[in-house]
Amino acid sequence: MEKIITRQCAWELLKEYTKTPALRSHALAVEAVMRYFAGIYGGDEELWGAVGLLHDLDYEMFPQEHCIKSARIMEGLGIDSVYIRAVMSHAYGICTDVRPESQMEKVLYTVDELTGLINAACLMRPSKSVLDIEVKSVKKKFRDKSFAAGVNRDTILNGCHMLNMDLDEIIRLTICGMREAAEDIGLKGSL
Repeated sequence: MEKIITRQCAWELLKEYTKTPALRSHALAVEAVMRYFAGIYGGDEELWGAVGLLHDLDYEMFPQEHCIKSARIMEGLGIDSVYIRAVMSHAYGICTDVRPESQMEKVLYTVDELTGLINAACLMRPSKSVLDIEVKSVKKKFRDKSFAAGVNRDTILNGCHMLNMDLDEIIRLTICGMREAAEDIGLKGSL
């Protein structure tokens, strides 16, 4: 029988495979945003949050097997396939062919890269905070391809299309979600 996992179990599993503070912080940012979107879409905040925490479970230790190794780890622990499928779908077209289908999967696919861009934009601000950043500031950085060059903007735009939402709205909601965890993700800044 497959199991649903608690937030604490997801966090402990993440800590086992992810030691780098920046990667843990990214997982916490994605978790916060996923929980925020779950509230909007009437999803299970615990499920969406755990998926956000675990989406890059294997990235640090097994970058060449990203997502594939996560699936094996979770399968070995008997974790429910809904988590596994979501984790696999977040890298659709990059290292998996698992297309996001559910709202949860589409949100994860979209906000994973976007949280990285917003994080980088926040760190460039005098306040170093997500609490005072605005959509227009993030959008300006989004258009500047040399800024946070590793962020796949096409993935974000494809995700917007999948969710039938415009980029401004996705950015706004992602900022709101990140604000919920500003201190935990190191973006409370000097405010």
